[in-house]
Amino acid sequence: MQRSDDPIADTRLWLERAVIGLNLCPFAKAVVVKDQVRFVLSDAPTPEALLEELGEELLRLRDTPAADIDTTLIVHPQVLGDFLDYNDFLDEADGLIEALDLDGVLQVASFHPAYQFANTAPDEIGNYSNRAPYPTLHLLREDSVARAVDAYPEPHSIIDRNLRTLEQLGHAGWARLFTEAN
Repeated sequence: MQRSDDPIADTRLWLERAVIGLNLCPFAKAVVVKDQVRFVLSDAPTPEALLEELGEELLRLRDTPAADIDTTLIVHPQVLGDFLDYNDFLDEADGLIEALDLDGVLQVASFHPAYQFANTAPDEIGNYSNRAPYPTLHLLREDSVARAVDAYPEPHSIIDRNLRTLEQLGHAGWARLFTEAN
């Protein structure tokens, strides 16, 4: 995906064309349409600074009604560009959730431009289901996730459906998502 000089605009484009456009997350469209997604551009230069900002955003999400903010995307282009470092950081994020007594209340999902599932090659198209233009932490309310999953027929089929969609699209089709005017 080509990047502009606006990480939030790039992330919104990815959300619109890949996540919603390909229906990679069938729950995303509703919160976008209702304007319940908070986009945060982090200028954190270190993992420690990002962890501090993550804590602030977790508390903000906890303290804000879901009707106002149901989910938050923290885009952090200046830190954790290496996927393995990013992946290690997720343990710290989970530890912070526990330290803030938010386990079972909020969770962090992960997106990264070099996302790679275990036991896959780096260029496997299935990895693209979690590839965002920049390292991104996605803060979710557990109760919102549970309601969405309960309302969705056969939620266990989402991963397989996404893999089929991405395999049909291929790498060239993925690239076209972000280069063609839609």
